[in-house]
Amino acid sequence: MRGLKDKVAIITGGAGGIGKATALRLAEEGAKIVVADFANGAATVEELKAKGAEVIYVQVDVTNSESAKAMVNKVVEVFGRVDVLINNAGITKDAMMKKMSKEAWDAVISVNLTGVFNCTSAALPQMLEQKSGVVLTTSSVVGIYGNLGQTNYAAAKWGAIGMTKSWAKEMAKNGLRFNCVAPGFIGTDMVKKIPEQVLNEKILIKVPTGRLGEPEEIAAAFAFLASDDAKYINGTVLSVDGACTL
Repeated sequence: MRGLKDKVAIITGGAGGIGKATALRLAEEGAKIVVADFANGAATVEELKAKGAEVIYVQVDVTNSESAKAMVNKVVEVFGRVDVLINNAGITKDAMMKKMSKEAWDAVISVNLTGVFNCTSAALPQMLEQKSGVVLTTSSVVGIYGNLGQTNYAAAKWGAIGMTKSWAKEMAKNGLRFNCVAPGFIGTDMVKKIPEQVLNEKILIKVPTGRLGEPEEIAAAFAFLASDDAKYINGTVLSVDGACTL
């Protein structure tokens, strides 16, 4: 894939799941990797280093704008630039609307929506100075179509799409690109903990391919959108969902 060698890529939520898979894939394409996570990313960093990647770990609280700025400052100090930001950090706190607490709403919006704003805001001055940069955000099919018990999550993921499209219109002339990836049902550790009966009767029945997606398949989408192969793709949402939304 063209256009990722020696690019500096920040991946929030990079210590595990889709974020880790994306870090590994971008490293394979020659990118310099920043594993940015609230959790300890040491194990992921060591795995990447064992594969020959140039990588650092930066602890970040995406809900805190100063923490996001400190993350970007550290990356610029070490690598001198920021070419790719992947806003992947996210949480769930599901409940039906009639039982959803204000605390559950605030927590998910803070990480999944405000976190995207904070990290993008932090990276933007450097990207504008460079007159280049790619910002990719993990949305979800839930953000497009909604889902039972996920008012907060759906709102945040739909909001991320709206921000992405707005930013693309604002800054395309500055050489920046903004896109979303909307995963379907992906076989992360969180999903694999769902009881098999529920998985088969409630989730896989919605997927024409009959299987969960793999984190590596989402990582491949991010790698493409981050690369120069996608340099004319801006303000779009790429659904990677096994046709579950048709």
